[in-house]
Amino acid sequence: MKTYTTKDIRNVAVVGHGDAGKTSLVAACLFDAGVTERLGSVDQGTTVTDYDEDEIARKVTIHTALAHLAWKETKLNLLDTPGYNAFIHDAKPAVQAAELALFVIDAVEGVQVQTEKALAYADEFGRPRMIVINRMDHDRSDFQATLNSIRDAFGREATPLQLPLGHQKEFTGVVDLIRQKAFVYRADGSGRFDETDIPDHVKAEAESAREALIEMVAESDDALLEKFFAEGALADEDLIPGLRNAVIARRLIPVLVTSATLNIGIHPLLDALVQFGPCPSDLGPARGRAGIEPDAPEVERPIADDQPYSALVFKTIADPFAGRITVFKLYSGTMKADMTAYNITRNVQERMGPLYLLEGKQMEKVAEIHAGDIAAVTKLRETRTGDTFADKSHPVVYTLAPHPQPAIAFAIEPKTRADEDKLSTAMSKLLEEDPALRLERDPQTKEFLLSGTGQLHIEVTVGRLKNRYGVEVTLKPPKVPYRETIRKRVEARGRHKKQTGGRGQFGDCTCVFEPLPRGGGFEFVDKIFGGVIPQQLRPAVEKGILEAAENGPVAGYPVVDFKVELIDGQTHPVDSDELSFKLAGRKAFREAMKKADPVLLEPIMNVEVVAPQEFAGDLIGDLNSRRGRIQGMETRGTQQVIKAQVPLAEMLQYQSTLNSITGGRGSYTMEFSHYDEVPTHIAQKIIEQARAEGRIKGEEE
Repeated sequence: MKTYTTKDIRNVAVVGHGDAGKTSLVAACLFDAGVTERLGSVDQGTTVTDYDEDEIARKVTIHTALAHLAWKETKLNLLDTPGYNAFIHDAKPAVQAAELALFVIDAVEGVQVQTEKALAYADEFGRPRMIVINRMDHDRSDFQATLNSIRDAFGREATPLQLPLGHQKEFTGVVDLIRQKAFVYRADGSGRFDETDIPDHVKAEAESAREALIEMVAESDDALLEKFFAEGALADEDLIPGLRNAVIARRLIPVLVTSATLNIGIHPLLDALVQFGPCPSDLGPARGRAGIEPDAPEVERPIADDQPYSALVFKTIADPFAGRITVFKLYSGTMKADMTAYNITRNVQERMGPLYLLEGKQMEKVAEIHAGDIAAVTKLRETRTGDTFADKSHPVVYTLAPHPQPAIAFAIEPKTRADEDKLSTAMSKLLEEDPALRLERDPQTKEFLLSGTGQLHIEVTVGRLKNRYGVEVTLKPPKVPYRETIRKRVEARGRHKKQTGGRGQFGDCTCVFEPLPRGGGFEFVDKIFGGVIPQQLRPAVEKGILEAAENGPVAGYPVVDFKVELIDGQTHPVDSDELSFKLAGRKAFREAMKKADPVLLEPIMNVEVVAPQEFAGDLIGDLNSRRGRIQGMETRGTQQVIKAQVPLAEMLQYQSTLNSITGGRGSYTMEFSHYDEVPTHIAQKIIEQARAEGRIKGEEE
């Protein structure tokens, strides 16, 4: 493929709710542009951008995939993004890398929850947007109802450039309001069409819609508004550039109609992307910092070939055959194959090797790329997602938007010793590819916890471990990291004395234990005056108490949020040593726990649930049944946001319940808030389980 300069490049993030037809739309674009020889099908697993085994099997886009095509001397980079809640986080860096967000809306369902999440991404990065109402051929599709829901979510700026010809099974083409022509498509999926005059039965509707379009374009520019008032209309030589400027300024959102699976409406969509979509330099200079330091001054870098090179790595792909594939957006300058690039984030030089353009899983070599383009390289040693390449003498560091915090965690266990040996290597590759995953070892429960955005996210990761790397693991709900604390101020003495023939052991300490506020941790205060305990032996008392506090008296969980004052003690001139006082500290702790009214604590989470408003009552009732405390509610578009604090123990299986209540239309996020006391009746069950697991015994030894 030839190289394209900045003004002839369009970077388009194809976003929207799952099942709206994003991947099918990209497949139709590639077919009509001659990239593929047949129209790809999600059902048949033949699309370019859903190439992963899991994607084909589940018929769901799991990660952002790239494709490119040439249309009317312009290169279109299409970023096909996920639309399901478990994976939509991968759409965010795609929106950041693109200049245009193309929203695909289901003509049956209208705007859905993940569409609004993608809209929030576009707002965050200030991206112009276009809208495609897809699946116009389906039963119950409704153009006007869908347009109304679009305007509710996107505002009155959403303005049709087209009207549909026919409805549902009778959908055969589109009316172009700018050219004032109708395109009637053949029913064979070839994408061929006949250009005709607008049929009489839609002519009045088309004239009204064209007038509304002209008014919206005129409103976007004061000079055009004056012309409009003076002449009552806008000529094409004003309308077309005015429309493009309005799109770039985010004062107008063009709405088009398609059926991707029937290949209807794709040609005018591609025309609109080229004609009205921004090129990389249309949105102004790229913004970054002059260095990796957080307080480094901000700098701007014009998106042009004559600038020093700079690029942001926004995605990493772990390919079983090609190895690590690093995908980057070149913001300024040019880059050539086999050049050496400076990774300013990690302060290393990287030999780039060949440059590639991605077409799904296929890679096409290219000699060079220009400012604004997207490309990939393979087998870089140090570079990771979020890193910046920049000319060393003209530094700039770009920031990739952070991925969301994981909402759900599962404990994973390798099935065999061989799986255990391979797990670390395999997971490191998957973590590079998907920054929304976490793998951590809980220091308290000793479990390996795999965290992600939802249960489906975790299940897909486990499937990839098996299919790609031959590693099998079992999933279990994680153990809740309970803790213990005390509620009374008590004084306790610990005395350790052991005599064996020869030198013995002796340590004696008196301590005051008192509770600290929740989250206070542990505090040790030395209040010894004089030499009743030598200075060098006092830290051993603290060490002994901390070791004993790792296994609390209630259910064997760590004891936290307490203060210890060392107030007195005794020593022996020969037998006292560090070990003796450490053991004395342990005994003082155990003695104190008998009197200090210890209780069990559980982690409380801040939970935010987002779902359509009609489910709010059921969701609140369910959260209340989980011992949740509702903190507040707010409305975001058509969605209801419920904020609550809920014990972690009650949220381990929440995803399936949320899906059941909302039909898969709800999502939630969760983060740690604080620890709080466990109610007595629930604490008793936890204690009984701890005894069954051997964490504690009936009486303290």
